[in-house]
Parts: sequence; C-alpha cells; structure tokens
Amino acid sequence: MASANLPTGPSAYHTTLLTAQDCRDHVHLIIGSNPLAASRVSQSLSVGAKPILIAPVSAIPSTTESDVTPTASADSQQSQKRELHHSLANYISSGALTHLDRPFSDKDLFTLGRSEVDNVVDAVFVTHHDQSLAERVSALCKRKRIAVNVLDNPALCSFSLLSVHVDGPLQIGVTTNGRGCKLASRIRREVASALPKGLGAACARLGDVRRRIITEDAEARTAAESAIAAAVNEGVDDSIDQSATFNKLVTELDVQAEAAKTRRMRWLAQVCEYWPLKKLVEITDDDVESILQAYPGFSSDNSASPAQPVSPGAVSEGGSSSTTNSNGRLGRIFLAGSGPGHPDLLTRATYKAIQSADLILADKLVPSGVLDMIPRRTPVSIARKFPGNADRAQEELLEQALEGVRAGKTVLRLKQGDPFIYGRGGEEVAFFREHGLGDRVVVLPGITSSLSAPLFAGIPVTQRDVSDQVLICTGTGKKGKPPVPPEYVGSRTVVFLMALHRIGGLIKELTTRLEEVDGVAEVQGGEKQRALWPLDTPCAVIERATCPDQRVIRTTLRYVEQAIEQEGSRPPGLLVVGRACEVLYTPKKEEQPWVVEDGQFKDLDFEDALGLSLDATSGVAHIGSA
Repeated sequence: MASANLPTGPSAYHTTLLTAQDCRDHVHLIIGSNPLAASRVSQSLSVGAKPILIAPVSAIPSTTESDVTPTASADSQQSQKRELHHSLANYISSGALTHLDRPFSDKDLFTLGRSEVDNVVDAVFVTHHDQSLAERVSALCKRKRIAVNVLDNPALCSFSLLSVHVDGPLQIGVTTNGRGCKLASRIRREVASALPKGLGAACARLGDVRRRIITEDAEARTAAESAIAAAVNEGVDDSIDQSATFNKLVTELDVQAEAAKTRRMRWLAQVCEYWPLKKLVEITDDDVESILQAYPGFSSDNSASPAQPVSPGAVSEGGSSSTTNSNGRLGRIFLAGSGPGHPDLLTRATYKAIQSADLILADKLVPSGVLDMIPRRTPVSIARKFPGNADRAQEELLEQALEGVRAGKTVLRLKQGDPFIYGRGGEEVAFFREHGLGDRVVVLPGITSSLSAPLFAGIPVTQRDVSDQVLICTGTGKKGKPPVPPEYVGSRTVVFLMALHRIGGLIKELTTRLEEVDGVAEVQGGEKQRALWPLDTPCAVIERATCPDQRVIRTTLRYVEQAIEQEGSRPPGLLVVGRACEVLYTPKKEEQPWVVEDGQFKDLDFEDALGLSLDATSGVAHIGSA
C-alpha cells in the first residue's frame, strides 16, 4: 500500500544531480581533434586530470576497429585525415597532453586508465559528429559504468559539464539540462557579475581560518568535546543548508561546559551566514587575526573579555568609553529599525540617519541590501552575536556607542525590523539614560517583520470571519527560559519570533498539557487552565522575508518540526500559526505534509511588478515528504 506521504507525481522537468568531483590524477579520454576537444583538454588539465587524446591525423578515422583496413587507398586516407586544432598541438608539444595518433579502440577504455582502478579510464569525451562511433562508445561506457559525454547528444551522455565561473576555490556552475547551453552561459555571466570582486579570495581566507581553528582546538579536546565540536562544525558539505539547530540557544551551563571550546567556530559560522558578501571580501589577514584573538578558544582564562569586534573597513577608535572630545560636546544616538530586509522598506528617517552617521553599529541580522547603503567613509561594526555570546556582544556595542557619543559623534544603532519589537530597543534606551545620555537618544521606527513577513508570504494576519486578533510572541525567553505559551483561540493569528531553533519544544508547549505554566499548575482541581492548539492548525515558516532568497514552508503544527529538520534553516525566520495561513492559500487534498515555496518574492520594482505575488504557480515550489 502506498504511503500517503509519498510524492504523487513526477517533477515537471527532469533535473540532474549536480556534483563536484575531485579529478586529480584521473584519466580522461578525449576523442576528436576539433576546438571542442581542445576545450575538454583545457578543462581536464585545470582540475588536475590527465587527458589522453585519441585523434587519427595520419590514418582514416574509423567507427569500428574492423573499419581500419591496410588495403584502403592512400588517396582515401589522405582525404579523411583530420588536422589537430592548434591548441591541441601546443598541449602535445609541451608534454601536457598524451596523443594517440590512431582511431579509437574499445580496449582503450580498459587499458589507458590508472593502475589503482585496474586501468579503467575515469571519463570519456566524444567531441566530433560521428553518430556510429558516439553510439558505440556511449553504450560501452554505460555498460561498464564509465562516465561519458557526447557532443550535442544528451541521450548518449551519462554526465554533462556546467557553464562555470571560477574565482579561486569558488566555483559556480549553471545548467539548463540540455535545454539551452547558450542561455546557461549568459545566466552564469549575470550571476558572476553580481558578485563582489575578490569573493574567491575571501572564501580561501575564511577556509584557512576554519582549518586553523580546527587544528588548534582539536589538540585540547577530549572525545566528548570532539563530538560537541562536530555538531558545531557541521555544514562542510556545500549541498546542505544550515541545520535547524544553527541558532540553538546556549545556556549558562552550556557556556561553562563547552561553549568556550567552540566559540571561535560558532563565531566564524555566524560571520559566514550573516555578514554581507561585500564585507566578507573586505576582511584582511589582520581582521582574521583579531577574530582568533578575540575568542582564544582553549585559553586558560575563558572569563577574559574579548577584544573589540572586528569590522571590515571600520576605523579604530582609541581610548575608553569614559573619554570625551576636546570641546566637551556630546554627540547623538539614533536607535533605528531597518525593516524586514528589503532596502526599499526603510523609512526615510532611517535612510537619512544611515547617510549622516559618523559610526554605525549594526546587528548581525541587518541584511546586505541595507548595509550596502552605508557610505564607504562610514565605519561599521557588526554585532558579534551568536548563541552563548549574545549578552557580551550587546555590551560591546553599547560600550562603542558610549565612546562614540562622548566623542561628539552621531552614532546609529541599526537593528532589523522595529527596535521596540523584540529588538532590545527599550533596554538600550534605559542603558543610555543610566549613563546620563537619555536626551541624546532618538528612536526611529521600522517596519516589523512580524507583520510584513506574513504579508509578503500572502498571509493576511487579520481577515473578517477568520482572524480578528494578532498576537506577537517570542519563542525563547530570557536566559533561554521557555515563555508562557499562548492558549488556543480559533480567531487568533500568532506570530512567533526567535522560535525556529527550538521548534520541537514550542510545538509541545502549544499542543500538550504541561506540568505547570509560569509557576501555576496546568490542572487544578480537575479544571483545565489553558486551551491547547490542535495539531492540524495551519502554520507557515517564513525565512529571510523580502530578500531575494525568501522561503516559505506551509504546513501544520503536526509536521512543522519535521519540515524544518528536513529542509534545513535559512535564518532569520519566524513562525505564523492560525487559520489565516490558509485564507489566500488552499492546500490540495492530495498534497504532502508541507509545501516549500522558494524564489516567489518579487522585487519591489513598481514599473514591472508588485512585491507580493499571490500566484501559487510563480517561483519555485516543491513538496515535502514526511
């Protein structure tokens, strides 16, 4: 009996499994003598493979071994000779390419390869139009599981090459799966042109940091600590998104037990996930050294205060927070929200503050599109927040803000969303008041993601006859304590922020009876105190709202934990729960437990299209299987 959770039909298009293969010392057999053969030789050499060219330039090209006969006339042989492309001739003369001046033979597949694989070649490229030869080589290779690629004949290929952009260790490949190679090349150029210059070098530099951290920290680890570190170091495979535990809370006990042993790797992971690519490119070797010194890993004194945050392009501000400028005049502090993500959703007031600030202290969740608006002359410091270090990172930013305003500068504390909705904005205002700077603080509102993210996912949080109230909650309380779960109200839409990293605990709290809630027993004298949420309640996970990589997972409370675990994490994200999730979206009866919508956010180009598309067929969607 078929499972109800299995896909009900094939994908609309056949797609291939894209892989990156280590081809060092592999033997690639290249049949042909044309410009494409020269290109295949160049590609093989660039990845460390050993190409062997089979191209008869002094004999008749043949499709079978029996076709080559000693009785063929000299005139016929001369007329069918093939000239080598000049690049091939250069490779041969330099010794980089082995050339066999004869027709292809079946035994070549099993005699020219590496000895460690019993002399079987690793891949074959057929580069000229000879249908009979191509069919014979393809059939033989497929039967022996040898990778084969045939010019202009996808049916005969077991693999194809992508249109690739290479920048150091960074490679970006594009394929249309045989539907338009020229289009793939154009798409690749467009993608590459949008990347900041030097991104490959940044990948190499950050990779060196990662290896250095692993090497230095591994020397002092016990077996148990190594297991902890393995969880922190997950994500080496490029095909896997961040796990659902990427932003998992680190409690005080965790900090004492293991966070100090993994803090540098945690920080590096957060840098790679949240910092804008343009900022990553600007990281220097000195910045790298500062990162390593700021979190010394297995230092004997883990209580020491970290060094000041690293920020590419930032100007070093000497002195302590108690110093003032020479004329004694104080600066100002703007506490501003940057909205949900898209730069067009900034308020004009916040945009003016960005352009006029002398120093910008940004939270790590402020998206790259907003940070790109900052003038290059303005120093920027990005919060060094990661699970287990949020409080200390917050203190660092506040200390920098104090130092800046006492030096007479205009300081902008830039936050995501709205500063007073789970942005610790109120705490910061109180902090500055305690330091006698209350009259120097200006708070600027921002569009909160708790209301705008559902909008851009096509979820009206209020709708007549469906939802007459909205509740905004946190999924994680102070010091990691679970907050009081809201009771079920059928006409209510609830938006949970900071909840996805502990989605399992949250769902349990919403749908099952707990021993006590906020110190009060759930059941007193047999009377139930809180209405529980049904497991079939619709919900939606919205990640990176209004950004180009916005993703929406539509499901129910029953499956949301499994969906997040299977699909991975794309922070920042939030959870919307309630019947409003299905006002403009009606799941089909035969659909799977969850549906993933990726790429359906339309840019805010008012001359072309609106930012919100309610067309369920737009973008890219796939169905999850439980």
